[in-house]
Amino acid sequence: MNAMKCLEILREIKDVAFATVDRDGKPQIRIIDVMIVENEKLYFCTARGKEFYQQLLDNGQVAVTAMNQKFQMIRLSGRAEKLSEQKKWIDRIFEENPSMNQVYPGDSRYVLEAFCIADGEVEFFDLGKEPIYRECFGIGNRKAKIEGYEITRNCIQCGACENVCPQSCIENFQIRQEHCLHCGLCYETCPVGAVQKRRNE
Repeated sequence: MNAMKCLEILREIKDVAFATVDRDGKPQIRIIDVMIVENEKLYFCTARGKEFYQQLLDNGQVAVTAMNQKFQMIRLSGRAEKLSEQKKWIDRIFEENPSMNQVYPGDSRYVLEAFCIADGEVEFFDLGKEPIYRECFGIGNRKAKIEGYEITRNCIQCGACENVCPQSCIENFQIRQEHCLHCGLCYETCPVGAVQKRRNE
């Protein structure tokens, strides 16, 4: 798995959830089509009259998520940038997504504006495997986000965390990060506080 494959899964699903924040700081979410994926970039469009469009201009931060029939979930977060050469991009979007012609026939397509997410963080989370599998990637100038938990040197090797882990992903007092649910049960159970949250430096 890699970042591009994750974006391709979003493109295959196509109708995915896009979240933004409005001017009052309240979360907003809607279904948007992933129109093009290439070179680790995701392209989409929306109409200038929509609140979604204004939120993209005001803030630009978006979170995208979807799950396919194999129970593989993709999460993408990053900043959406409005593209230059709008007519070129809208025409290309319509070429690659011909069903758009029924929604916006003729020149009405040019009420749409094209955006791109070129910098962000992508997570692949496969719930269809046992144990579960997850992996994170950075796209553009972003590095992969570090999340989850780790066992520190304060560990007394009592085995409490191993006994409660729902995915049995703790071995030799180390957490196999690719199988961790990030549920925090090991953190809550450790009698000496040796389990800590992982964070980006």
